[in-house]
Amino acid sequence: MNHQSVAFKNTQFPFPPHLHHSTPIPSRLLFAFSLHPNKTITKSPYSAFSCRGFHTPLLNHPSSSFHSSNATKPAAVKTVDVATLGNLCVDIVLNVPKLPPPSPDSRKAFMEQLSSSPPDKQYWEAGGNCNMAIAAARLGLKCVAIGHVGNEIYGKFLEDVLQAEGIGMVGMSEETDVLNAPSSSYETLLCWVLVDPLQKHGFCSRADFSKEPAFSWMNTLSEEVKRAIKRSRILFCNGYDFDELSPHMIISAVEYTVEVGTSVFFDPGPRGKSLLSGTVEEQKALEHFLRMSDVLLLTSDEAESLTGLVDPILAAQELLRKGNRTKWVVVKMGPKGSILITNSGITCASAFKVKIMDTVGCGDSFVAAIAYGFIHNIPLVTTLAFANAVGAATAMGCGAGRNVATLKQVVELMETPDLNEDDKFWNELLREHLDSQEVTFLSKMVLNGSNGRMKHVTLQKVVSQLLPKLKSSQLEGTLSS
Repeated sequence: MNHQSVAFKNTQFPFPPHLHHSTPIPSRLLFAFSLHPNKTITKSPYSAFSCRGFHTPLLNHPSSSFHSSNATKPAAVKTVDVATLGNLCVDIVLNVPKLPPPSPDSRKAFMEQLSSSPPDKQYWEAGGNCNMAIAAARLGLKCVAIGHVGNEIYGKFLEDVLQAEGIGMVGMSEETDVLNAPSSSYETLLCWVLVDPLQKHGFCSRADFSKEPAFSWMNTLSEEVKRAIKRSRILFCNGYDFDELSPHMIISAVEYTVEVGTSVFFDPGPRGKSLLSGTVEEQKALEHFLRMSDVLLLTSDEAESLTGLVDPILAAQELLRKGNRTKWVVVKMGPKGSILITNSGITCASAFKVKIMDTVGCGDSFVAAIAYGFIHNIPLVTTLAFANAVGAATAMGCGAGRNVATLKQVVELMETPDLNEDDKFWNELLREHLDSQEVTFLSKMVLNGSNGRMKHVTLQKVVSQLLPKLKSSQLEGTLSS
């Protein structure tokens, strides 16, 4: 894998001068070739496990009374809703007197110095796919995180966080000992978020200094990992999996997932663009993801990067056309809202109008709600509105990890909802598509004189469907029928 080492940019973030250690800080935003998703760090109330090897067994409870009509030939009893693949890391934010020099050697030496003396846990937060797993678990979905963490304090920290959130963990490892792999290859991935006195930021991870995936020693899916995939309704993957796993491993995981009737969710993220120009093996694995995924989730910029089409609807339709199994393409458009494209129609929903504090973790929260709607076969416009609401609830707080929205916060938002409608934007986006496909649009109210192919669904109707379930779930502690 051709990772590119990048220098620190002394970009001034618009944070107030009273910024201190426990203030959430958007990370991985400064590098042109960033290798990791955006995260934040907040003070941790949790302590690490005292023992190694937390592997929560997959529960043998009955499947949910909802059964997805979207699932492909269920080959096994599905007792887990969502499994995430790889990308388990710890984000650490530190104030430093000055940022290290831009040269790779200087940054690597600085990172190794930091690693030699672990900072206090108040500066740690769960990162990577932990964000999506935590958000999904808080919506009541049964989740398992599949990935590798090391036998050190950071790995135990992640295990502790996942257990506290009710998320099982299945470790990825080789069935036999791997020879000639340095011990550092087995350590938990860390991302160091460095802040100087002027609030200039820099980021570094050992993935920045290697041409190979962090866990390149991993060559096969263990039987335990296969069982976890087989018993899950959804396997969620993102583009940052390529920083840890070889393209061969990724293709193997996707092929096995399809074989056992588990749906594939894929969010390429910013890595999608770099993978298009990556190694032949990386390009092949990316293409395999795009063809074999049941649901693709990406931003409008990412959709354009993968297709060359500026119009997000045309880009989504192109991804659908090329996909062998693709049922939904979901395009996130930030404060404008989101769209969900299928072979039979276009669904649109404006974003919720909220006071935004921090957008980090919003995308992961959004994906968790899409997974809920997919599993429970909820109407598409309701699923999209729900996802926008969960993402907005996270934006009202600070940070990802254990700071993503809770069910209580989502309920509070849904009780007094408002949409950030932009009629000009939506009219321009949809004008060329009204004659070709049916469009379903979430509106504050029913509009008179609408185009015959434009179906308006009121926000009030969507909220009336969701709110009773959400309130009931608060009492029960889980989303159920």
